[in-house]
Amino acid sequence: MSNYKTVFFTLGILQIILGIFMLIPVIVQFFYEEIDSSFFGASIVTIIFGTLFFLSNLDHDKKLNLQQAFLLTALSWLSIAIFGSLPFVFSSENFTFTNAFFESMSGITTTGSTIIPNLESMPKGILFWRAILQWLGGIGIIVMAITLMPIMNVGGMQLFKISNNDSSEKILPKSKEIALRLIYIYSGLTAFCALSYKALGMNAFDSLTHSMTTIATGGFSNYNESIGFFDNVYIEISAMTFIILGSLPFIAYIKFLSGNKKIFFSDTQIKSFFKIIFFSIIILALYLALSNSNHIDLRSILFNVISVLTGTGYVNAQYDNWGGFPIILFLGLMFIGGCAGSTTCGIKIFRIQILYTFISNQLKKIIYPKGIFVLKYDRNPVDNKFISSIISFIYMYLIIFFLLTTLLSLSGLDFITSISGAATSISNVGPGLGTIIGPNGNFSSLPDISKWILSLGMILGRLELFAILVLFLPSFWKN
Repeated sequence: MSNYKTVFFTLGILQIILGIFMLIPVIVQFFYEEIDSSFFGASIVTIIFGTLFFLSNLDHDKKLNLQQAFLLTALSWLSIAIFGSLPFVFSSENFTFTNAFFESMSGITTTGSTIIPNLESMPKGILFWRAILQWLGGIGIIVMAITLMPIMNVGGMQLFKISNNDSSEKILPKSKEIALRLIYIYSGLTAFCALSYKALGMNAFDSLTHSMTTIATGGFSNYNESIGFFDNVYIEISAMTFIILGSLPFIAYIKFLSGNKKIFFSDTQIKSFFKIIFFSIIILALYLALSNSNHIDLRSILFNVISVLTGTGYVNAQYDNWGGFPIILFLGLMFIGGCAGSTTCGIKIFRIQILYTFISNQLKKIIYPKGIFVLKYDRNPVDNKFISSIISFIYMYLIIFFLLTTLLSLSGLDFITSISGAATSISNVGPGLGTIIGPNGNFSSLPDISKWILSLGMILGRLELFAILVLFLPSFWKN
């Protein structure tokens, strides 16, 4: 295993950091007089394991090849989900390991699905830990999407290389520099969001936890009714604003701070993101108006369209009662997701754009057989290898969605719960549809096997599918 010393050394550091973060809820427990040993014990166990990995791999070569990058990506998220479940297991709330792992995986992948039926009765330490997991998952996916994924050529992410001279051997030093900038930006947005929530009426605890899950587009709330609990239009406007800020490519923030002041108006992915929001709102509002629906509430339409598209999962209305078409529309928005290099999930807008351009070019070739049509993205030509990567990703995304739906159906779930559960897990959205896992429902009543299937869908969706699937190819393990 000497070839993987850098992988396990990095895992050790990540576990130590996770263990340190577990001590923060202890402060919350002390403040709210809920002191127990759950977080302290979980922290000690996590730090011990992390230290063992760290010390036993000190002689690593400080380089990552492509094989190691894939392995590190998968093991990082899996190990954090496992150790992140310990505070739930050690708590006095009688979490089974299945429920604890599900909640932890949902948190670190910023999915937002929960097995807790009554959030209002949960200890403040547990609620704060859920928010921390999502906040860490948000910054983790940004760093990974901007540094590791382009090197790994996963699903067309090579389009977002910082430099054409990037190589896997340079990834660690470059990651440190970029990660610091991202952490500053991410933390700053979180702080501004918390101050905004506090100024608009949330108490200090709610403003802090909701700011972490808003910027992470995770959607964990402290209340069963989610953001709808506050019934405050200004809080919802603030939430939508910071959800959108978390859904934009974070590389755009770096470019903006580096002097490119027009990046947010010129980036083709950002422009398409706002177009999708605009037209989805118009279409849904027109449908509800023409169908003489009682749910014509632009406030709810705007909020839930943004929340579902970005995979945040906050709700302020029971949108699954709006009729058949809104359900189909929201399922479609779940699949699309937000921008690459942001905290959002789904197929990603840039892949939809490129697929649309590819199909458009194919139709033109049929009409004009002798014509030459060069496929471009953001004014740059795109080669066939890149197109193949995009198409194969979308194909596998849909295949895995149908497989998850089938497995959930076999585990005993009804059709709506199965199909929406599969969609919400692979797209990392949070709430599903129907009476069980709908906007104000939860996943507590599902069979354990269903929760493990959904957890698998969460990590597959979060890590862009191929980062996990490639590990099961025998050829991957050959030097």
